[in-house]
Amino acid sequence: MAGLGQTILASLFGLIGSLVLGTLIAILRIAPFRILKAIGAIYVEFIRNIPLLVVVFFFFLGLPALGVPVDPFTSGTLGLMVYTAAFIAEAIRAGIQAVPSGQTEAARSSGLSYVQNMRYIILPQAVKIVLPAIGNQLINLVKNSSVLGVIAGLDLMYYADLINLSTFKGIPVYTFVALFYLLLTVPLSLAVHYMERRFARSN
Repeated sequence: MAGLGQTILASLFGLIGSLVLGTLIAILRIAPFRILKAIGAIYVEFIRNIPLLVVVFFFFLGLPALGVPVDPFTSGTLGLMVYTAAFIAEAIRAGIQAVPSGQTEAARSSGLSYVQNMRYIILPQAVKIVLPAIGNQLINLVKNSSVLGVIAGLDLMYYADLINLSTFKGIPVYTFVALFYLLLTVPLSLAVHYMERRFARSN
């Protein structure tokens, strides 16, 4: 139960952080300035093409080496956030590009700035379009939180490994771990489907 609580916290912080960071990166990817586009593209291509565990170890080992103290839970959560944000950014970018260009032109003629156009016109429509893809990435984040067990992040997998080492009852232990993850991911999946249907009705 202690591991479940830590997994929920890591997933919650990772969900919020990756949504915010992913949205910002997506905006950079379609920004009208080349330098901003380049920054967004480099971030996405770099993070998406290296393993999640490497990203987590960058924070777990790299930050202390730079003199920044960080505990395993925080470093694991940061790794989850940064890693997932790259995939969410691509999903949101696809949604933004799917919004008709006439919407942007109409916003400009109405006197809206680039930021206002993104905030009030484009992003709300883009999120509706790519909600299933974003939902899948958030569910993957919850499952990927098991990587915290590798760095003693006190999550479900960490405590499951400890219990297994002391009892040698691997099958029941990891069966319960699977059930706990289902307890987290199934409601998320149902919520995504509900919101998708609701948005479809509103459209």
